[in-house]
Amino acid sequence: MEASNEPLWEFLLSLGTDKVAHTGGDFLHHLRAVETLLNEHSADQEVVKAGLFHSIYGTQGFQDFSLPLTERDTIQNLIGTRAEFIAFCNCVMDRDSFDSEVAQALTGRSEHRIRDRVSNQPIAMNTPQLADLAQVHLFDWLEQVERSDRGWDYRRSAYRNMATLVGPDAEMLYEEVFARENSQLD
Repeated sequence: MEASNEPLWEFLLSLGTDKVAHTGGDFLHHLRAVETLLNEHSADQEVVKAGLFHSIYGTQGFQDFSLPLTERDTIQNLIGTRAEFIAFCNCVMDRDSFDSEVAQALTGRSEHRIRDRVSNQPIAMNTPQLADLAQVHLFDWLEQVERSDRGWDYRRSAYRNMATLVGPDAEMLYEEVFARENSQLD
């Protein structure tokens, strides 16, 4: 049974996330939709919390809202160290370095370094940590791809690799979402 994240929703609401535009709706709605999608696909609750906070510090592709990194302790106390680390990495990662490490993980490499685009420093992680990050990042995209101006082909092979790394349920969801691409073109 999933735990109620109502205090987390209230915190995000208090930051004004419901007033920030995001892919055809508001930012809070998107954050909660990613959380719901992760819950529906039986993600670990720490990963679900990371999904809810996946863009809390802004990301390479979304800068319309961002808490300063000086608030990391606050967020760690709120959602836990593991969840905050996943969210932090999602926010600061250079996507090209992440995509490369996901591809390397599929070849069996177990130690990874993604580049922090803010500090330009490497962030070391193992494959399970990379898979947690891949799950959050993938589900974030799958939740919004149909509404995004970036289009269906944006980093498509990288997202496919993330689905493979995360596992069969993520692969099935990826296929289900991308099967809707042609219906939108009609």
